[in-house]
Amino acid sequence: MLTIVSRLWHWLKKITFSLLVVWFCTVIVFKYVPVPFSAVMAERQISAWLNLNFSYVSSSTWVSENQISPYIYLAVIASEDQNFPHHWGFDLDAIERAYKHNTINKQSIRGASTISQQTVKNLWLWDGRSWFRKGLETLMTPVMEVLWSKQRILTIYLNIAEFGDGVFGVEEASNRFFNKPASKLSMSEAALLAAVLPNPHRYSVKSPSSYVLKRQAWILNQMHLLGGKNFLKVNDVLSE
Repeated sequence: MLTIVSRLWHWLKKITFSLLVVWFCTVIVFKYVPVPFSAVMAERQISAWLNLNFSYVSSSTWVSENQISPYIYLAVIASEDQNFPHHWGFDLDAIERAYKHNTINKQSIRGASTISQQTVKNLWLWDGRSWFRKGLETLMTPVMEVLWSKQRILTIYLNIAEFGDGVFGVEEASNRFFNKPASKLSMSEAALLAAVLPNPHRYSVKSPSSYVLKRQAWILNQMHLLGGKNFLKVNDVLSE
């Protein structure tokens, strides 16, 4: 019995180490190479096939940073993570605020994930909530933050974010909803795309609810308060 357990433990360590090596290699590769697909894209597609939904297609089109409007970079920072330029993967103030809120409001749980954490989750992990997944995300995020620039993290985030049913990435979303490339997005359009990011299955860009429109207005106001596109340059989020 001890021999079997010992062998299983040996193989578990080997498999874990191999997975870590493969993951670390993808971190290095994706620093320079476009991401072909994400874990969440694969999860959505496989789930559709298992449910015999063969009409579903996870659609995405990779675009580089110079093909993305600065407005959408600013919009996701304004809506999702205003301390993004300054933290190293985790916003401790946001975590504290979320903890206090969730302690008082059990029916309305607030998250505190940064754009960096969301990028890790979308790219390498899976959707849903679990302590195991959160633990992996917590371990992986600082490594990505050290090896990638803030601009690279945002660019990959925008290329794999889900904006609607089967719509992944800002280029796909921009063409699908506004009939234009991501480079041509206006401030208002960028804010509308950012407004649905918390739950693209519940909120719609094509038919925005009153809540989405209010959220869009709030994001636009935050974009102005941050200083507009100048905020990106001052904080070295985007290169010249």
